[in-house]
Amino acid sequence: MGKGLGKGLTSYGDDGFSLFLRKAFIKAMGYSDDALSRPIVGITNTHSDYNPCHGNAPQLIEAVKRGVMLSGGMPMVFPTISIHESFAHPTSMFLRNLMAMDTEEMIRAQPMDAVVVIGGCDKTLPAQIMAAASVDLPTVVVPVGPMVVGHHKGEVLGACTDCRRLWAAHRADTIDAEEIEVINGRLAPSVGTCMVMGTASTMACITETLGLSLPMSATVPAPHADRVRIAEASGRTAARLAVEGGPRPSELLTPQAFRNAAVVMQAIGGSTNGVIHLAAIANRTPHRFDLGELDEIGRRVPVLVDLKPSGAHYMEHFHHAGGVPKLLKELGDLIDLDAPTVAGGTLREVVAAAEDVPGQDVIRPRGAPIKAEGSMAVLHGNLAPGGAVIKQAAASSHLLAHTGRAVVFSSVADMIARIDDPELDVAADDVLVLQNAGPKGAPGMPEAGYLPIPKKLARQGVKDMVRISDARMSGTAFGTIVLHITPESAVGGPLGLVETGDLIRLDTGGRRIDVLVDDDELRRREMARARQGRGRTPERGYARLYHASVLQADEGCDFDFMRHPSRMSSDSE
Repeated sequence: MGKGLGKGLTSYGDDGFSLFLRKAFIKAMGYSDDALSRPIVGITNTHSDYNPCHGNAPQLIEAVKRGVMLSGGMPMVFPTISIHESFAHPTSMFLRNLMAMDTEEMIRAQPMDAVVVIGGCDKTLPAQIMAAASVDLPTVVVPVGPMVVGHHKGEVLGACTDCRRLWAAHRADTIDAEEIEVINGRLAPSVGTCMVMGTASTMACITETLGLSLPMSATVPAPHADRVRIAEASGRTAARLAVEGGPRPSELLTPQAFRNAAVVMQAIGGSTNGVIHLAAIANRTPHRFDLGELDEIGRRVPVLVDLKPSGAHYMEHFHHAGGVPKLLKELGDLIDLDAPTVAGGTLREVVAAAEDVPGQDVIRPRGAPIKAEGSMAVLHGNLAPGGAVIKQAAASSHLLAHTGRAVVFSSVADMIARIDDPELDVAADDVLVLQNAGPKGAPGMPEAGYLPIPKKLARQGVKDMVRISDARMSGTAFGTIVLHITPESAVGGPLGLVETGDLIRLDTGGRRIDVLVDDDELRRREMARARQGRGRTPERGYARLYHASVLQADEGCDFDFMRHPSRMSSDSE
């Protein structure tokens, strides 16, 4: 297979000529033979003017390059797709698999002995790790880091939990148009990812737990000097891996690593999006991420990290309290400390070096948790034969067991058109239902599961309702919200049979979500739906590929043909 510049030669029918031509062209960049003889470390460039979360990527790239060169390697930077959550149409999730394919193919196509991937905003880290798992080249992940906090009228602000809370207050007419514009300029005071425990922070913590990034990589704020030093150290590590050949992702992404990731996700009050991403990453390996195991873990693992939206603090506070290493120490025997890391040791060494910060109250001991159970619970029932997820840590406790009348929206467009209609027949104890917002139905499974409280109820002071859908929601969001209902409406899932006026029962303790309609009536509705047929299939391009190949939420919404060969063969048996 070759090493360095001789790896993965372009096919001209003559390997000697292929290497000769490659060296001739790369020398046009001014490289010396000495430089070109070194082990090569590829470095992804996900900087984009459309991606403020990655605004520090150029600085991190330079630091990684410095670390590679200080260790005798040759850094080579190459661009890939960059996805920002609020700049991606129709959704960032729609493009995650495209980024994963792009990253995978560019790693395969170009000569490199190891790779450093730099990312952060919600879908980029999962896409990069999916690619790394498939290529199985030694990989170091460098998260871009969270923003620092903002301030308004003496209150600490964080994107995007406080974005949603304050926008809801604006919808309820308690914050006027002038003030909401002032707030708009204060919510995101620096580059970096959201500084609450949203999807970006969740995935950074998971990445560190999986052993794919260096200790403290998840939590150092994006503008801090330590973020740059971690990038340099990551470059040094990658240069060593380029020589030693490992550990590779296949040696790190083991069943014990995935279980550790699930434990941490429950303990940090993690984003429900993390469930989808971990399933997708696991499907790129011979292993499986099991929703039943996630729920079992959630019953035993408490929420220990006091961060919004489940708690009160922000990522920089988590960092100064000791970060992921300190959390792993508090989790104790719930974590398999023999899991290896990209640094060459195990989590046991990481925990041994964890800092104890006197007086910190962000990372709680197991005896004094934020929540007695983990962040998420997995539900089943006649509405979710394949499962659904609720972030119970960010829900209203009085609504976790609730029966209410369904108010149904057939699509995101229907919800937008009617949710604030003064004539909408809706009450505070109703259940808002959104259909056709799943992977295929929307398409792209938008973060529309955080249905807004109807304006007329918001003005009455209603701040939460039970809401259910086959969509996702941002990890920064809060409320009593059932998500990822599988199978989705658009592929014939029972959620699509619910009609306004039906009673829906949520029983989080019993892990159930059901519509209280008898089976005969549901069969009648199913026959009527079958006569109507399904929606249009996209005619061309990536949208057509996506529609034809995307899996359901419980399998990570990856493309069916991108899974590990063992996964595809086992499914066909």
